[in-house]
Amino acid sequence: MSTPLRIALIGVGNMGQQHYQHLKTLAEACLCAVADPGPQAAAVAAQWQVPHFADHQTLLREIRPDAVIVANPNNLHVSTAQDCLAAGVPVLLEKPVGVHLDEVRELVAATRTTGVPVLVGHHRRHNPLIARAHELLRSGALGRLTNVTALWQLQKPEHYFDIPWRREAGAGMLLTNLIHDLDLLRHLCGEVRQVQAITSNSVRGYANEDCAAVLLQFDNGALGSLTGSDAAAAPWSWELDSGENPVYPRQADQPCYLLAGTQGALSIPQLKRWHYAEAGAGWHQPLLMQQESFVPDEALRLQLQHFVKVARGEVAPLVSAADAARTLALIEAIRQAAATGRACTPTHIE
Repeated sequence: MSTPLRIALIGVGNMGQQHYQHLKTLAEACLCAVADPGPQAAAVAAQWQVPHFADHQTLLREIRPDAVIVANPNNLHVSTAQDCLAAGVPVLLEKPVGVHLDEVRELVAATRTTGVPVLVGHHRRHNPLIARAHELLRSGALGRLTNVTALWQLQKPEHYFDIPWRREAGAGMLLTNLIHDLDLLRHLCGEVRQVQAITSNSVRGYANEDCAAVLLQFDNGALGSLTGSDAAAAPWSWELDSGENPVYPRQADQPCYLLAGTQGALSIPQLKRWHYAEAGAGWHQPLLMQQESFVPDEALRLQLQHFVKVARGEVAPLVSAADAARTLALIEAIRQAAATGRACTPTHIE
């Protein structure tokens, strides 16, 4: 058996602690140190029985980890990852890959220059449920994809916004929440050619959006819609429907994505596939429903296992920096479309 991969953790907030809970269950990896300037970080490191550093560059220099998980604030993602790449250390970088496309382009260039891999933490792609849906779409089970309906509608309690930055521009549900759904739509349905969008902050009046309606045209010709609100008493979202994170009460019978094609349709997360018994049938014949199966597993744990292989050079990242940059480019196109009232094309990322 190979020696466990020594992984350092930069950022011990909510996501950093989630990563640690899964990391400590792996035989193939172990936590070797943490870096976080926050007042609680030293106590957390002591509890986990690993060295603590206020500065990640000191950690990189003194500990020389085999790999690093970067889970610090969004605006530090790119600069921290670049420091790790300069030290030759593979990175699991929490989403979003960055805040602005220009800085993310620099990160993509750095991955190519150094040859050091970056895996971006769009962890839902690692969920076996999504892997099965992806397999069904690629196999042609739905025929030619025609329509996609995505829903993200739930209620964030008012105390969620007691943290000041959550009320500020750029911290709304587009970058914080819908980026997950848009990444999955790209993963399942292909690249987006253009978008139209309307956003509103009319419910709470904060500087960020609390409602959004997005139209998407995919490269393959399919048309889609994503409607979202974090101010709606509604059960339609990945968080509430998928059961991926137990902190959310599950609405197991409710879908959040509906995908339809010329030969069938699929509801997610239920993985119910609808189709006709014979080719050429239409609306006067009954549709048949087939329950697709998969083996459930923890997406974050599977992502960490994948990262170990990425860091060891055994596989390419499922979500590279360039791939994640295309999701960020889609977010920026939606913002531009909402601001101008015009259809916008996402910036091309090599």
